[in-house]
Amino acid sequence: MKESLSAKEARVTKIIAQLKRAYPNAHCELNHINPLELLIATILSAQCTDKQVNIVTADLFRKYRSAADFANAALPQLEEDVRRIGFFRNKARNIQACCRLLLEKHAGQVPRTMEELTHLPGVGRKTANVVLGNAFNINVGVVVDTHVARLSERLDFSRQSSPEKIEADLQKLNPQNDWCLFSHLLIWHGRRRCYARNPDCLNCEISGDCPTGQKNLSSEVEGKSVRAGRKARKLKVS
Repeated sequence: MKESLSAKEARVTKIIAQLKRAYPNAHCELNHINPLELLIATILSAQCTDKQVNIVTADLFRKYRSAADFANAALPQLEEDVRRIGFFRNKARNIQACCRLLLEKHAGQVPRTMEELTHLPGVGRKTANVVLGNAFNINVGVVVDTHVARLSERLDFSRQSSPEKIEADLQKLNPQNDWCLFSHLLIWHGRRRCYARNPDCLNCEISGDCPTGQKNLSSEVEGKSVRAGRKARKLKVS
């Protein structure tokens, strides 16, 4: 039976409350102290772990402190400074082009609108959502990364496959002022419990409201019952 929108909204509200209790300090895990650092870190984070990005930016942000520093750097040196990141050459070029446009159009400052951000080289909607939500507390959308996409499917929040369509579905399910936190909660849960492989449904804080979790737990119980039956028959035969 298909779940109604109101029932799904109620389930989402319950799940958010449970995740808030589980992760009271959920936040953006990219280290930064200003909007520019967050913008650069998020560009670097594409197809790369936050942990690896934080290792690289620890030195990078000591060396480059402004948009002008990135814009005026020798590109081969900037590439070398981010070499440990996947696709480092392309990302270094985008960072430099982005910072040059910041100087040209925005006086070296990170803009505060989705339209302006997504016109910057290397910045898509996901990156813009990260910057707006975490640097400026502006909830324009929901960040949809691999964790959010995976959990949206498992929790039956969305049956779409493209990030844009998943985001549109998620926006309908909770208030706009919660969008940034909502994405953090899903990301934290995806990293700490709902793994891509072998999700820890047995200890999951929200398994009671997760269709996939209920299915996995039922399969596990059924599997244990089958194995126990086989063992009993084997002992009887022996």
